[in-house]
Amino acid sequence: MAGKVFFSVTMSLDGFMAPEAVPVEDVFSPEGQNDPRVQRWMAQWSQLQAWAFPQRWFRENLKLGEGGEEGLDNDIARATHERTGASVMGKRMFDAGELAWPEEAPFHTPVFVVTHTRRDPWERPGGTTFHFVNDGIEPALDRAREAAGDRDVRIAGGAETILAYVNAGLIDEFSITLSPVLFGSGIRLFEGVDAARVALEPVRAEPSPRVTHLTYAVHPR
Repeated sequence: MAGKVFFSVTMSLDGFMAPEAVPVEDVFSPEGQNDPRVQRWMAQWSQLQAWAFPQRWFRENLKLGEGGEEGLDNDIARATHERTGASVMGKRMFDAGELAWPEEAPFHTPVFVVTHTRRDPWERPGGTTFHFVNDGIEPALDRAREAAGDRDVRIAGGAETILAYVNAGLIDEFSITLSPVLFGSGIRLFEGVDAARVALEPVRAEPSPRVTHLTYAVHPR
């Protein structure tokens, strides 16, 4: 039996899943660290993701050392990873990750990158192989489903890629970790959503001391 197609992201209280975009090469270059735009981006991103950094699973997966918090947040982060048999992401997310991820990329499954750029598969230590798909979101999802078997496929990001799958009616379920921060501007998760086609069914709401985890099933309207 095929698994679900889902996404899971952290979002600010005012609906943004990332700060205003800056060139990825600036974020991860020594020269860019003095740029006020980059400093603001890093500060906002750190605030948004502050719930995840202390978690034991996060530290284990990114090889940050032993220890870390356990509890609801850690359990949800671990379960999200364990249910995922393959991931799909957009080219911008891959470009940023290629600069930021450790040598052992944190997916440990096949990852299918939706792109117009032709490139051979890129295999990393620890079980992650990036495959580059040039013919659209549906062929990328088909390949991810095949690779995932009976596990779920995660649409990892970014916002444009997630939205494309939502508007195409290809998402079964999603989870939002609602972080108690306000951005005022940035990259909205649902900017341009085809709301006339999408109906949501609440599945669960799980508050922790740091954030609130909201899960919805997605149905055609």
